Amino acid sequence: MILIADGGSTKSNWCQLDGAGNRVFFNTEGYNPDFMSTEDIASSLNKNLPDSLPSEEITEVYYYGAGVSNAQKAERVAAAMRQVFPNAKVKVAEDLLAAAHALLGDKPGFAAILGTGTNSCLYDGEKIIYNVDSLGYFLGDEGSGSFIGKRLLRDYLRGLLPDGLQEIFEQEFKLTREEVLDRLYNQPLPNRFLASFGKFTYDHNNISYCREIVLQGFETFFENIVAHYPNYQQYTFNCIGSVAYNFRDALAQAARKNGMEVGKIIRSPIDDLVSYHESKHAK
Repeated sequence: MILIADGGSTKSNWCQLDGAGNRVFFNTEGYNPDFMSTEDIASSLNKNLPDSLPSEEITEVYYYGAGVSNAQKAERVAAAMRQVFPNAKVKVAEDLLAAAHALLGDKPGFAAILGTGTNSCLYDGEKIIYNVDSLGYFLGDEGSGSFIGKRLLRDYLRGLLPDGLQEIFEQEFKLTREEVLDRLYNQPLPNRFLASFGKFTYDHNNISYCREIVLQGFETFFENIVAHYPNYQQYTFNCIGSVAYNFRDALAQAARKNGMEVGKIIRSPIDDLVSYHESKHAK
């Protein structure tokens, strides 16, 4: 029995796949090793995995996760998986490879993630061959939920939201300046906190300010990241993530403006990722 997971910073989508090809899907929280230890990850898995999951019968785990940027971080996650699935062969890779597998399969091309954070790459059909560093939510992550949320939150605290929206935001969240700064500088997972405000822009997409900050975020993503890939305009633009999918019309507009034809824009890679692994096991 195999487990395949796509893990973002906020949520992980899992599929339990048996030898007959039966699929069982479930979710847990995300496990970003930039913010969580092996012990934290193992504890969360033990609490959040379905009671019906036969942990000792799992023979293989393929976990693709946000923040898995080097071998040390991958091992932090893998060690937790081995604790929870003691009889499994565990492979941990970055979520960007999951996006490439799901979006492109065995074909070379450009793949990106726009969710809580941002990532992107050129892919040769097997592995990632070029990556422009998104630099995380402090310095970059242009176009992501945390980037858009940061802009919204900053404008709110400075009283710069347009008339009516300032009051709506204040009534919905009831946040003081002190509470915001505490969440960002003293509490865990500040990137998730910032990204949580992306839903506000989606819920109020009828207001021009919300549409504009999303589009500006995407245009900054292309200007600061995508345009720095060699010959980027020769590729189709393929992207995964909740922000990409929810604002796909604005994202497609930004892509075309920057000379890229639009390929696939999907919310989650899990279905295509499972199909990719099924095809590999069938060979």
